[in-house]
Amino acid sequence: MSTSLPASLADLLVYSAEVQAARAAGKPIVALESTIITHGMPFPQNVETARQVEADIRAAGAVPATIAVLDGRIRIGLDAADLDRLGQEKNVMKCSRADLAIAVATGRPGSTTVAATMMAAEAAGISVFATGGIGGVHKGAETSFDISADLDELSRTPVCVVCAGAKALLDIPKTLEVLETRGVPVIAYGTDEVPAFWSRESGLPAPYRMDSAGEIARLIEARKLFGGHGGVLIANPVPAESEISRGEMGQYIDAAIAEAARRDVRGKAVTPFVLGHIFELTKGRSLVTNIALVRNNARLAAAIAVALAAAK
Repeated sequence: MSTSLPASLADLLVYSAEVQAARAAGKPIVALESTIITHGMPFPQNVETARQVEADIRAAGAVPATIAVLDGRIRIGLDAADLDRLGQEKNVMKCSRADLAIAVATGRPGSTTVAATMMAAEAAGISVFATGGIGGVHKGAETSFDISADLDELSRTPVCVVCAGAKALLDIPKTLEVLETRGVPVIAYGTDEVPAFWSRESGLPAPYRMDSAGEIARLIEARKLFGGHGGVLIANPVPAESEISRGEMGQYIDAAIAEAARRDVRGKAVTPFVLGHIFELTKGRSLVTNIALVRNNARLAAAIAVALAAAK
């Protein structure tokens, strides 16, 4: 680990050789978070999935930039050795906006959530980011005040986030209300309904619909004309052949949330606990669906990044 801090945020960023070459050549780049590697699944499946997602982005004509904190620096793009190392590290910090500086200052390895990945992507000049699902308003937030930092980040950081909607264990109607209040445009891709992560349907109408990467790229460029505005959220439904229906998932989610309450699981521990319990209840199907939707989002994000590069 470096013993001294750099003089600026730009100096804190370390680019992989592939991303550095892409920046120099003006090639489209797609940011990727790293919590799916450290907190989403066990080794080696986590690293295999990360490589698969990166390969999908390359096949679509863009360059992947998986973001993490290693050795006191924010890494923009990880090579094969870095991915293996991160996939096997123990006690990795799960970094949101509040945690990123702590990981840097202490030298602890850190994986980035949606909020922290957006921060790093903006600092690196990357406009498009692919993830699984965003965080949002937790059920019971009217008493717990448990609301993800992802929503505030979307309101202030100008990065396009491609996801499969908010994680379905959350209060999706309240999440949409907060996004509207924060001025974040929510665009459903190819559908009139907001997707619900593992399921293509949520029962909620989409605020807006777009059907091509070119349309989304034009929206991103238009939004840049208004200074001080934040990001754009693209809700991309999981492929039909990979979804778990809304009705079926609802039973698993309710059971997992009830178990979390019974065990008094709180704060940051709630989401990983509930996801793990859902994995058990679905006998692994939820993870298969999760991988499918992440890959689907990566392909769409790459198409958007390619369209943005062409527009420039």
